Amino acid sequence: MGCASNTETFGAGPHAWLLDNQTRLHLQHGPIDLIIDATGDAREVRRAFKQAFVSFQDILTTLAAQLPVLRTPYVGSDDHQFDGSVANRMKQAVQPFAECRVTPMAAVAGAVADHVLSCLLRGRTLSKVQVNNGGDIALFLDATSEYNIGICCDPEKNSFTDSISLTAQQGIGGVATSGWKGRSHSLGIADAVTVLANNAASADVAATLIANAVDIPSAAEVIRMPANELQPDSDLNSRLVTVNVLPLSTAQCKQALNAGENCAKKMLALGQIHSCYLHVQGQTRTLSLNPTSHVFPRSERYAYR
Repeated sequence: MGCASNTETFGAGPHAWLLDNQTRLHLQHGPIDLIIDATGDAREVRRAFKQAFVSFQDILTTLAAQLPVLRTPYVGSDDHQFDGSVANRMKQAVQPFAECRVTPMAAVAGAVADHVLSCLLRGRTLSKVQVNNGGDIALFLDATSEYNIGICCDPEKNSFTDSISLTAQQGIGGVATSGWKGRSHSLGIADAVTVLANNAASADVAATLIANAVDIPSAAEVIRMPANELQPDSDLNSRLVTVNVLPLSTAQCKQALNAGENCAKKMLALGQIHSCYLHVQGQTRTLSLNPTSHVFPRSERYAYR
């Protein structure tokens, strides 16, 4: 991220820092940590940043007040009541996956990014904006802009298999990455699963579920522990999460990737995601509805049709 060239605090409570000659904004409150990059007229950027900070003020407190229901698996029941834009975005993102009994917390990072992006853009004229919440990104592009992104294959090594170029015409508003090496617990063994979707909350949930599916349930090489032993308040409770994966055979990697690919194909068929990139110990699967678009990287391996 680099050092701040200019700093400013807009108010008490959540903190804000202007970075890189005021072209980026860093917002932080408790575990929520956003980097916002905006391109446009300097006055418009400044106004947008102030709007982002205002929208950020009560996110954490509003979410914290309803953690019990947000940590409950969503099964499509009308009994679930949600307060605030972020929580409702979380609910909307998990609704298509009610059969998976996923909790709304699976969408929290992406939903926060989507909410701040929406508030930041209100009434503003900007050419490009990204709101990065720990790697889950909400994205806005005007008709003339492009956004280049590297596809991570191993977060620990910060290595990338390829890069892709996104435009507004592709309709992609969210990018999310999940896997057992990431900041959240995973039930699977994917080093990284990156998903492109209409918004960041949807990409967040899909990446989580696909990464969970990339698995070999009975493999002795996979070390697991109950989630609540690692994090007492985990929404996964006592479910076993991956804490280490020893070297796997080529056949084992293929088996795990096949399982993740089957999960991703269902989401692609329903239009829930645009593209998906799966990585396990140097082996990669890439799936997209449109393999000829800029969304699909140069190192094409698999295309869903």
